[in-house]
Parts: sequence; C-alpha cells; structure tokens
Amino acid sequence: MVDSRPGQNTQRRYEIAEDVLRTNIAEAILPPGLVLLEGPIAEILQISRAPVQRALQALEADGLVHRFKGRGYLVGPEGRTVEPNRTDIKTLGLIVPQHADEALQSRSSWERIYNIVERDVAGCVVFGQYRIIEIEIANHFNVSRTVVRDVLTRLRERGLVRKNQSSHWIAGPLTAQTVKDHFVLRGMLEPQALVSGAPHIDRDALTRLFERLCELERRQTTDFLEDIEDIQARFIDICVLSTQNDRLQDLIRNNLLPVTATERLLGRLGLPADPTVITEFRLIAELLMRGATAAAAAMLETHIEAAVNRTIAQMKIVAIIPGPSVTADYLTRVLE
Repeated sequence: MVDSRPGQNTQRRYEIAEDVLRTNIAEAILPPGLVLLEGPIAEILQISRAPVQRALQALEADGLVHRFKGRGYLVGPEGRTVEPNRTDIKTLGLIVPQHADEALQSRSSWERIYNIVERDVAGCVVFGQYRIIEIEIANHFNVSRTVVRDVLTRLRERGLVRKNQSSHWIAGPLTAQTVKDHFVLRGMLEPQALVSGAPHIDRDALTRLFERLCELERRQTTDFLEDIEDIQARFIDICVLSTQNDRLQDLIRNNLLPVTATERLLGRLGLPADPTVITEFRLIAELLMRGATAAAAAMLETHIEAAVNRTIAQMKIVAIIPGPSVTADYLTRVLE
C-alpha cells in the first residue's frame, strides 16, 4: 500500500527503510511479536538486504525491535514475553509513503534485478557450467541489454561469471578446487583484517554476538541451523569487516560471495550445517572481548581450515545429485 505523504528524497536507503518500518510499527501495522526478516522486507521495498539490515539494527538500538532465539527480529522491546508471530509481512499491507517509494526506486536499472540474477546464478553453479543468454535476461526482466551487461559485468567483478573464448557469458562450474581457492584467500585476508580492525570493533555489537552464540551453544540442538547464515554474516560484519582498509573490505566481501552462495545452496539441499561452527565463532568473539587479538586471528585461521573441509565433504555428496529441476530460463546448462 503506497501513501502519498510528502517528504524528502535525499535520505540514504537504510534511513528510508528505517523510517518506513518505524512508521508501520507506530501505527501497529507491524504488531508486537511479529517476526521481521531482512529478505521479505527487502522484496517489499525492492532494495538489497544491506540497508534493511542496517535499518533493523537502528530500530534495535532504539528498543523498537529485538533479537530472539529464532531467526530475525521481533517487533517490540526486549524483556516482554510474547509468542513469535510469523505472519507473512507481505500480507499486512505495509505503508510505504510515495516519497519513500520514489526515493528507493530512483536508482540505476541494473540494481533492480541484480540480486535476483545473482541468486539464480549462485543457485546452480555447484551443479555444473551454465551459459547466460543476454537477450533472454533482457526479455525476462523487460530491460535493455545495456542493463543486462551492467549486471553481468558486476557479477564478473565478484567472480561469479566469466566470458569464455567465444565471448559467451559463463557461470560455473563451482568445483572443489575453486572452493579451495576461495578459502585460501579467506585464510590470507580475513585474519589480517581481524587484526587491523580489532581496535575499531563495536564492543556492544561484539558482546551481543557473543551472548547469542553462547545461547545457541547451550541449546545443544540443531534447530538453530536455519539461523546459521545470519550468524555468519553478523560474525563477518562485526569481527572481520571492522578494518578501516576499504580495499581489504571489498576483497573479502567479493571473495565470500561464491562461498556463501555454495553454503546457502548446500543448506537448501538439506545438508546440515555443523554445530561446531557456533563454538568456533564463540571462541573467536570471546578472545576478542579479552583483547587477545593474535589468538583470535589464529582461531579464525583454524575455523577457515575446518570450514573448507566441511564444505568439500558436503560438495562430494552433491556430486551425485543430478542438478536442479528448475533454473531461470536465461540459464542454459553446458554439457561437458
């Protein structure tokens, strides 16, 4: 539902998203106890998850939402006993003021489809090699081929696609060796980023992360595994990306894209994550809280070594699966 109230278009996207959510909470369209997830909110606002994540963090700081044992945030201040309400937010008629909607959509056309194309590509490359047809993407999204090339160029910059000798856009295959290569880079980049960024880590955010990890450890169950992607993202953001070296941040983010995509796909295929990852994260966070930066970096190296072994073991299982039954119509499997 779009409201036509006047407003300014000069805010950043996370500030606009924060205002939209704040208004809808105040007007009880988002009721106390409602579970807020980044993905559905990002889809409604037609933006990426990053500004939504930052908006939710700002609302958490103001006590309007809080984290709980499950995935996402609950509407309302922490401390109240309320049963999580998992109603689909898309059915609640979120009020998006016209000025906010216009400001959010006044961005380059490639950004409007980038996340979808990235998800489609990442979801199939572990199964083999795929050719991406420019004209079919253009027809699928009703955009120009110039927009399509912008998207594919950015995917190439992030290492998710490439051009072959015939100048065809190719995605995959994501093999065990390419995964190992990405983890080698992780081992080179992330511990150094942790060391350089340690003095700049948000101590409150680190404490909240540590408490969350301890809580998950105490459960001694596997029901937290649906939250693992969120936990890993928070860990990287707080403990690794606090470095003030912007170039190093970009290298780490781009290198993590195919790694994260692989782990997400393995999870969707029903392969369980290993609960020991929570213990590994907790130990690193605890060491950082104690000021033992060198030990935390060494523990991060140990975690990365263990993570690559876990991922490769799961990929061996996937190797016997025939592949996805449905892919985007602009992706064509290349038989080897």
